[in-house]
Amino acid sequence: MGLLDEKVVLITGAGGGIGRAHALACAREGARVVVNDLGGARDGSGDDQSAASRVVAEIEALGGQAVASFDSVTDPAGCVRMVALATERWGRLDAVVNNAGVGGVRAPTAAYPDDDWARTLAVNAGGVFYGTKHALRHMAPAGRGAVVNVASVAGVTGAPYVSAYVAAKHGLMGLTRALALEVAKKGVTVNAVCPGYVDTDLIATSVEALHAATGQAPDDLRDALVRHNPVGRMLTPDEVASSVAWLCHPDQAMVTGHALVLSGGEVM
Repeated sequence: MGLLDEKVVLITGAGGGIGRAHALACAREGARVVVNDLGGARDGSGDDQSAASRVVAEIEALGGQAVASFDSVTDPAGCVRMVALATERWGRLDAVVNNAGVGGVRAPTAAYPDDDWARTLAVNAGGVFYGTKHALRHMAPAGRGAVVNVASVAGVTGAPYVSAYVAAKHGLMGLTRALALEVAKKGVTVNAVCPGYVDTDLIATSVEALHAATGQAPDDLRDALVRHNPVGRMLTPDEVASSVAWLCHPDQAMVTGHALVLSGGEVM
């Protein structure tokens, strides 16, 4: 018996990184999973649909059930389609994990590119709004459901030179709390997980770029990211995913409006 047997979970941005970990964790707990990813092969093959499709194949290899969605979370009509993919195939939707996000550029606010500001807020905050809006139209009438928003420690603290990302994640926390109160009596929970640095390909790419720009050793650059972390390391994707799967479970009906900070004690 798994925590999520027979449940249907929609996960956005699930083609790689922690989104892939969420999808696999939920599938291992018995969930049927809609794996959403905008596209773009993570291996550079040029197959725009390979990221989500490959995660679906991984879930099926585990004996689970999954389907791929290639819609953008910033497109309201696309969010309608991804929710319909769950409800039409399996007749229900029990949880949505709003994981899709972008990091934005690093720049002083006075010089921050306007288009990057708009894109960062559109994906990290707007995408969660649209996905949740259409998911709630199915979950609230059914009297059950869970919304889990993947935020960041940047949603509960500040950081310089990433004003768009911090603003978007703080906005996401406000949305989480507002929605939690709005649907509290409808059997739906709304929570956020706020991880610190997670050891993914995105971190590796950032380290490589910094190495090329500064000449600093990659190991030194990675050490700098966790220098102030009491545990002394980054999170693993699976550690974030296990918390997400737990928040999707119906037994957590009294956990709502909560920001679960996963930072090894770095942010309290």
